[in-house]
Amino acid sequence: MAERMFNTASPDITSAIFGPFDIHISAVSNAFNVKIVNRPANNEIGDCITISGDEDNVKKAYEVLLYLNKMATLNTIITDQSVDYAISMVQESRTAELNELDGDCFLVSAKGRPIKAKTLGQKKYINAIKTNTITVGIGPAGTGKTFLAVAMAVKALRDKEVSRIILTRPAVEAGERLGFLPGDLQSKIDPYLRPLYDSLYEMLGFENCAKYIERMTIEIAPLAYMRGRTLDDSFIILDEAQNTTPEQMKMFLTRLGIGSKIVVTGDLTQTDLPDGKKSGLAEAVKILRDVEGISIHNFTDKDVVRHKLVQKIILAYDKYERERRERNKK
Repeated sequence: MAERMFNTASPDITSAIFGPFDIHISAVSNAFNVKIVNRPANNEIGDCITISGDEDNVKKAYEVLLYLNKMATLNTIITDQSVDYAISMVQESRTAELNELDGDCFLVSAKGRPIKAKTLGQKKYINAIKTNTITVGIGPAGTGKTFLAVAMAVKALRDKEVSRIILTRPAVEAGERLGFLPGDLQSKIDPYLRPLYDSLYEMLGFENCAKYIERMTIEIAPLAYMRGRTLDDSFIILDEAQNTTPEQMKMFLTRLGIGSKIVVTGDLTQTDLPDGKKSGLAEAVKILRDVEGISIHNFTDKDVVRHKLVQKIILAYDKYERERRERNKK
């Protein structure tokens, strides 16, 4: 029976690590089959957490708790997903990579919520956006592709690195179905762009966002509106890029002007193009993979930061697709 212990800086830190009704500490204890107890530290303000069990499992649980202690000390909100992520990283012997997550906040939302990378994949994505002119983020739903891209765009605007933000999406159903929606053309298009508005409202607040849009500092438009333009001094985001055709993707990428940055996001497993139509995103990844100044970043299910069921849904669908392809080969 092995035993390790460490002291927390305060009871509040201990509470954050243990989680409501000890849910976080129970997850760690069950994952590594160890016993974890907490008691007041001698002559200390904080508490003493003791881990006991098999030596190798105690070491792994200790690494997870050290990480959670660091996050709590940095005032990072510890969620079920972040605990599960830390456990999986340690189980895969990727503790050194886990410790690269420093909890640095690069932007504060309109409601005062710090925006920061929650997974190593997200951190690499943010660094790719910082250091490349064009970044392509590909991955499943809930990995923060669009949200982090919009946050980086707002940061660039606030830091005066660019003079405007341009957000665009392909309106896949821009034919007959749009005609059934009420209002003018902009009213018909807005539902397709709503996720972009939601991210902006989170970063800037409704009133500030409306002012930026009114002044054309922020422009939100369907992809078709990009044709024929040269976009200088701009941070440009193409969302849901898996629904572009190869022709649309080439048109969009060649809009890049002086002093601008482009982020393209998409999920190749959720293409809504008609059957037999090739995705412009899939083709662009193959063509541009080795072009200097362009980074292609792939998220995985481990980068999902929504409800933990989202990760399970993604894995279930992936398994189904693999089995279906195997059946079709026979």
